[in-house]
Amino acid sequence: MQNNEKKHTLNRRDFMKISAAASAGFMLSAKKVLWAAEAKKKYVIVGVGSRSRMYQRAIQVDYKSFAELGGFCDVNEGRLKLAQRRSRDYNGGEPPIYDAKDFDKMIADTKPDVVIVTTVDGFHHQYIIRGMELGCDVITEKPMTIDDAKCQQIIDTQKKTGKKCTVTFNYRYSPPRTQVKDLLMSGIIGDLLSVDFHWMLNTHHGADYFRRWHSQKKFSGGLMVHKATHHFDLVNWWLSAIPVSVFATGKREFYTPNMAKRLGLNNHHERCYTCPEKSACGFELNLAQDRSLKTLYLDNEKYDGYFRDRCVFRPDIDIEDTMNVLVKYDNNVTLCYSLNAFNSWEGYYIMFNGTKGRMEHMIREKIYISGTDSEQGGIKEGGTTTKIIPLRGPAHFEEPWTGKGGHGGGDKVLLDDIFLPEKQTDKYLRAADQRAGAYSILTGVAANHSMSKSISVNIADLVKNIDYPDYPKMPSRTDSLPMPEKG
Repeated sequence: MQNNEKKHTLNRRDFMKISAAASAGFMLSAKKVLWAAEAKKKYVIVGVGSRSRMYQRAIQVDYKSFAELGGFCDVNEGRLKLAQRRSRDYNGGEPPIYDAKDFDKMIADTKPDVVIVTTVDGFHHQYIIRGMELGCDVITEKPMTIDDAKCQQIIDTQKKTGKKCTVTFNYRYSPPRTQVKDLLMSGIIGDLLSVDFHWMLNTHHGADYFRRWHSQKKFSGGLMVHKATHHFDLVNWWLSAIPVSVFATGKREFYTPNMAKRLGLNNHHERCYTCPEKSACGFELNLAQDRSLKTLYLDNEKYDGYFRDRCVFRPDIDIEDTMNVLVKYDNNVTLCYSLNAFNSWEGYYIMFNGTKGRMEHMIREKIYISGTDSEQGGIKEGGTTTKIIPLRGPAHFEEPWTGKGGHGGGDKVLLDDIFLPEKQTDKYLRAADQRAGAYSILTGVAANHSMSKSISVNIADLVKNIDYPDYPKMPSRTDSLPMPEKG
């Protein structure tokens, strides 16, 4: 009995140790609970078109343990109510809705941590700037904005407020594009000297830019900004470099009134819905037939008069459908880039020429017609190839990295990076802010200036005081290189 008592009796020192450990465990558990509560951020969404749905679902379904939705803001009352109904379907309650003119009131009422901007591109800067001025961090869809003046305002406001501005470049997170970065970082083709990059849009997806608000530069900056910001950001990030000078040419020759006649139509018209020749036109977009498009756009035209199905051949379009660009980077790499919006297939070829060899990378994308963005940028099965060709010796193909979901699997990885409170170390530095956002658009902005004036444009002349983006280290451009084998 005494032995048992002695065995189970605690002295003061042991008791204090165990108590301290138990107390620490309790405090740790409590800390985790408190941390989880504190980590739950409140978001508001400005602009409730198709792209906003990805963020709404992320907040109210996939990441609801860490996020809550405080409200919506838009110019269209019908789409605002649609977003509210979707919230109810997600069991996310019914966040309040605000007209665009009441943005400040929404911030005051809901007190969000973060503003998510998914408006028409030409208005991004208004909400990015005002959101930061009102004390919020900002997440914006690409492009960050559409011209150099608006870009300068964003850069200046971010520096003044110190708020965080995130630009969502989902292509960086797409597994096969991340693989390209991994290979370039490994030095498999040495340090880079030049790049040839050719992007094709087909006559489904490509045509869609000519029927929407994107067809006017005052709203989109043209395809050189709206679409190519993805591509120019990829090149900046792949190279870990920034653009220095740009020369470009461009024209619109396919989506024109003359082409409508060459294709057998009597004339261009205002829109597909009321077009007297729609049965004969291969470019008809039937809003009434597509449930998503009907619900989001056709049913809500009465609120703002926006037609989602305007004629792709109408004369008031002022964006190009054929573009060629030459870019020089600060590490002396040169880029030859093209974008065409009327091709038979969708995707790209890119060729990297290095001191130890060449990489040829190609992606073919799925045909995209629907009004949803869930699979936009989706990659065809077997549509990715990456070939490594040494200076001398046999070439080989790399087994492509794959993913599922929108933008080749990039959307899901991007959303994890945005909404999960614990960030994983990322050796590729895929997260982007206003610095990368600025340099991604400025190649396209410079290209627009170059096309209009037939001159080479220096990036440094467009926007001042952009700090250098965070990019991973690349192979040295000064180290000794192996001599190629003879023969």
